[in-house]
Parts: sequence; C-alpha cells; structure tokens
Amino acid sequence: MSASPDAGPAELAALREAIGLARAARAAGRHPFGAMVVAADGRVLARAGNESATGEDPTAHAETLAIRMAAAAHGGAALAGGALVTSAEPCAMCAGAVYWAGLSTVVYGLSETRLRTLTGAHPENPTLDLPCRQVFASGQRRVDVFGPLLEDEAAAVHDGFWSAR
Repeated sequence: MSASPDAGPAELAALREAIGLARAARAAGRHPFGAMVVAADGRVLARAGNESATGEDPTAHAETLAIRMAAAAHGGAALAGGALVTSAEPCAMCAGAVYWAGLSTVVYGLSETRLRTLTGAHPENPTLDLPCRQVFASGQRRVDVFGPLLEDEAAAVHDGFWSAR
C-alpha cells in the first residue's frame, strides 16, 4: 500500500477484493463485511469475512479476524507498517485492533455513517457512529485513513440484507 495522500490503483484493487469478501460472507449467510491485512511490502497476510452473526463470537468482525489470522500465521511483527483494507469503516473495536496491531494504514469503502442508514436500528448491528479517524486521533501514533472509497460498490453488498433479517 502506498503512503500517498490519495488512494491509488493498488488500494482500489485491494478494496474491491475486500468488497468481494463481504459478498462471499453474505452468500454464506453472514453479515456482509470483508477485510484483509496487507504487509508493508504489499503481500496479503490474511483475508476474512465477517463471522460475528454466528453468535459464537460477537467480536468476530472481518477486521479483527483478518488481524488475528495475519498475526497467527506471520507473527505480530509482520503487521507493523501494514494496512487493513476493509469493505466498511472499522468500528471502534476494530479500529482499536488496528491500532494495537501496529498497522499504519486503513483503506475502507462504506462509512460508518452510511452503514447506519442501511442497518437502521437492526439489533444484529447496533452501529456505533464513531468514525475510526476519531479513535486513531486519540492514540499516540499515526494511522493514515483512506475512505470512504468506492462507497456505492461497498453499499450495494448490503442492499436488502438488513431488511430481510
């Protein structure tokens, strides 16, 4: 992932892959979120779809799963300076995981604010309207954030999902 002030072709391609992971999660009957961890050298360390809807682990958001998987497979040091690419803006819990994992960049599609308009007051996703930038601004180290990007594509994965549950 580049450190440029604007997202480039690599970031957008990775974001489209994360949106594809969200689509796959939805097809499997899970909440439509997807994420991947990309090392500073551009290698994809882990990919995950949301699993929190299974009821077994309410913290099994795609973002936290991808971070856990990347750390387990490659060691925590491999995450330093890397990026989280996710179909939707990280919630406060996931933003905390990004921060503590040492990732330096977040690239996301759907904003928390727009997600909230799509989910409404759905009990399976009581969206926190707390932008990840605000969470990161409270920390002692910088995390660059690119998003919302491709927001209409990311939102399309949610079309009809929340009203049908």
